[in-house]
Amino acid sequence: MTGPQRDRLAAAQAELLRALLAGGEPPAGFDRDRLRIEARALLNKRRGIVAALRPDLVEALGERFRPLFDDYARAHPRREGTRMRQDAAEFAEWAAARGELEPPRKRRWWQRRAT
Repeated sequence: MTGPQRDRLAAAQAELLRALLAGGEPPAGFDRDRLRIEARALLNKRRGIVAALRPDLVEALGERFRPLFDDYARAHPRREGTRMRQDAAEFAEWAAARGELEPPRKRRWWQRRAT
């Protein structure tokens, strides 16, 4: 594969990822409905993992958890190499910055959890 071919392939893959993860337009040749279904499944999976990792967020946000997380996820696609725990923490920070959650209290040295 030549350099220009790799560049075209990378651009096409990036366009597909934008459609699946960030609400972008479907690339030419892709079925809009199928991409919408797959994008929804990926969003549901991501939300479910964050909910499992941080049930405190689900409890604190109640019925607002789903729409808030969906807004966050569309505006903040996961970056390569980001772990799900980091994604959950970033969502919590985002929600706190928007005033949806109380900011986390800093732990004092004597309150640190044993690892």
